[in-house]
Amino acid sequence: MTETTPYDADRARFTRQALARLVLCDHAVDVADGAAGLVATGNDPDTGPGGRVSQAFQLIELAERALVSAVVYERERGSSWTEIAQYLGIGPAEAEARFAANLEGWNSAFEVPYRLDDSGRKRIPQLPTAAYDPAWACGRLDTWARNRLVLVNDERPVSSGLVMTVPEEELPSGTP
Repeated sequence: MTETTPYDADRARFTRQALARLVLCDHAVDVADGAAGLVATGNDPDTGPGGRVSQAFQLIELAERALVSAVVYERERGSSWTEIAQYLGIGPAEAEARFAANLEGWNSAFEVPYRLDDSGRKRIPQLPTAAYDPAWACGRLDTWARNRLVLVNDERPVSSGLVMTVPEEELPSGTP
């Protein structure tokens, strides 16, 4: 299924590197928000036995998703498997094998942006939401960062650092 998507023109302003970075930012927010849920103690009586273990275990799953996004981003920005593998404590071939399916999924989502659901009538986007609708993601992530990162003094702390296909000075004012 290769029809155009409602967000193609918007997405075209972003490089694949920028889209991958947005996905990583989105997944990092999930990890941060998940970890924040473990900080306050006031609701501990409302949590059943083992509940905090469940929350901590979910952080591992969220962190794994962020790691996959970080690898995709690093590959998009030109990092070699050797450079990536050194931080994973494994060899380059092992790193490439571990993340090959994730990279294939990322690459194929640009070629085939949708798949049909089981009914054959509804189109399901193949890109992660932050890459599929990057303008929405920029707004949400910029707001999250402004509200949570107290030492950051930037009106657009996420979107201002993205590598765009169109130079920022050519964009209409108010766009990420």
